[in-house]
Amino acid sequence: MILERRDLSTYFVLGFFGTVMLVPFLWMILSSFKSNSEIMATVQTLAPVQWTIENYQTLASKFNITGYFRNSLFVALTKTVLIAYVSTLCGYVFAKYKFRGREALFGLVIGTMMIPWPVTIIPLYDLMTKFGWIDSYLSLIVPGIFSSFGIFLMRQFISGVPSELIESARMDGASEYSISHRIVFPLCGNALSAIVIFHFLWSWDDFLWPYLMISTDSLQLLPVALKNFIGKYYTNYGALFASTTLSVIPVLVVYLFFQKRFIEGVAMSGIKG
Repeated sequence: MILERRDLSTYFVLGFFGTVMLVPFLWMILSSFKSNSEIMATVQTLAPVQWTIENYQTLASKFNITGYFRNSLFVALTKTVLIAYVSTLCGYVFAKYKFRGREALFGLVIGTMMIPWPVTIIPLYDLMTKFGWIDSYLSLIVPGIFSSFGIFLMRQFISGVPSELIESARMDGASEYSISHRIVFPLCGNALSAIVIFHFLWSWDDFLWPYLMISTDSLQLLPVALKNFIGKYYTNYGALFASTTLSVIPVLVVYLFFQKRFIEGVAMSGIKG
C-alpha cells in the first residue's frame, strides 16, 4: 500500500507532536533515577549520569507509598464503578422512558455541567460537615456518583438502542430490571469504557477535595500525600518524581485496557441521539 504525500505529512506532524508530548513524561521517569544534586544541576541531561534507585528506596522506607496507593485505588475504583452504574441507569431512563418533564429535567442535568466547581465547594463542604462525613471516604465518593457528563453520554448512546428490542423483551414478560441489566447494559460497553477512563482519571488525580476532606494521614490519598516531599526550604525532587512515576501506572493500565472501546464509544456517542 503506497501512502500519499498528504498522508505522510499527516503522520509526520502527528508523530512530531506526539514525541513532544512524551518528552516531559520520559524526563520525569528518568529523573526518578537521578540524585537530587543531579536534578538541580545547572547542566541538565535527559538520561541520568549516575543511575540510582535511592529515590524508590526512600519511598519504601520513609513514605507509606503502599498505603496511599491503596487508598487512592479504592476511592477511584469505587467512585468510578458507582458513576458508571448510576449514569447508565439514568441514561436509560432519559432515553427510553417517556414522562412529563423529561426534557426539562434532562436540561437541568446538562445545565449543571456549566456550574464551575469552585462555586460548589463551600455549600458542599457545609453539607459534609452536617452529615458528619468529614475525614471519611463517604465525602469523597457519594457527592460525585451523579455525573452530568456520564448521564449525557449514556443517554446519547442508549438512544441508539432499538426500542423494538426493549418492547419485545417486555412482551416476553421480562422485568424492567432484567431489561436494563441483561439487555441494555451489555450493549453499552463502548460508552461505559469512555466513562470509566474519564472518571477514573479525574478521581485518581483529584487533589483539592481530598485535601479539604481527609485529615488522618492513614486515610490520605496519593495526590495529597505527594505534597510531603515539598518543604518550605527543601524539596526532595527525586522521591517526588519516583512517587509520581508510580502513580501514573494505574491510569496507563486503565487506558490501555479500555483504549479500543473508549475510542469507539466517544465516536458513537457523538453521532447517535
